[in-house]
Amino acid sequence: MLYRGFVRLVNLLPAVSLRVQTVIAVLVVLTQAGIAVTGSIVRVTASGLGCPTWPQCFPGSFTPEPHQEVAGIHQAVEFGNRMLTFAVVVVAAAIVIAVTRADRRREVRFYAWLIPLSTVAQAVIGGITVLTGLLWWTVAIHLLVSMAMVWLSVLLLEKVREPDDGEAIPLVPAPLRWLAALSAVVMAVVLVAGTMVTGAGPHAGDASIEKPVPRLAVAITTLVHFHAEMMVAYLALIVALGFGLAAVGATAAIRRRLYVVVGTIVVQAAIGITQYATGIPEALVVLHVAGAAVCVAATAALWMSMRPRRLLPVGEQSAETPGVAERADR
Repeated sequence: MLYRGFVRLVNLLPAVSLRVQTVIAVLVVLTQAGIAVTGSIVRVTASGLGCPTWPQCFPGSFTPEPHQEVAGIHQAVEFGNRMLTFAVVVVAAAIVIAVTRADRRREVRFYAWLIPLSTVAQAVIGGITVLTGLLWWTVAIHLLVSMAMVWLSVLLLEKVREPDDGEAIPLVPAPLRWLAALSAVVMAVVLVAGTMVTGAGPHAGDASIEKPVPRLAVAITTLVHFHAEMMVAYLALIVALGFGLAAVGATAAIRRRLYVVVGTIVVQAAIGITQYATGIPEALVVLHVAGAAVCVAATAALWMSMRPRRLLPVGEQSAETPGVAERADR
């Protein structure tokens, strides 16, 4: 009943073109990646407790206020990151309204609704992170959820671009799609290992001497080596996938996306090596988080390109579903 009322209200709005839907979907990707990057800025500037309570900044105040124990710059950085959350929420709401007004297929609407719902979940995780004093594993979960939302946002963008009619057409053999999925799993392990490196590293998010933030009690060199080995495995799988795509004559569009993934991994590896060799400078940490978001987005885009949804000529059927025309539920 509540959803039907929402639909009736949305239908009073002007029509939303595919171009507008696509622009909003792109903004979803950018804001989800952007909030992860600004979160890293909070961490490397030791501003994680610039607003020591949540959802208020200080007890009794939602905005920063003069405080002898919390520097103004730390308050400004943390509060600024919280304010960016409003942009994330606005864009998340906009994509739901846009695809609902356009009466897109059920799958698109489902993915659109996941964005605001996961944004709320991420806000709660952020609150827990602050209230627990920036425990390393809460910070890790916060970042990993952000990366998952970047992946989800790219899937939404690709699905918005697809036609509602038609069916999913496999452009490469199933074994190669499974190899792409395996590379995504290894990429997830790389991300987990990276958060563990951060948990044992020098950037705890707060520099308080009286109440130091507990760190992961594992030698950082051990974690760095594991992180690097997983990155090599990720790159090896992507290169193997590239040879497979070349062997089957994959389309130019798929190959271009593959090249982007390879290039991003190489750049990320170079940043990581430089970080380790130069004592983990703050600027490179932020750049590394941005690169992680790009890696996730590029891998998701490559995955989606292998089985896009397309319109078929009348009478033509998919090779995977002979005799069946897969029409979308509306």
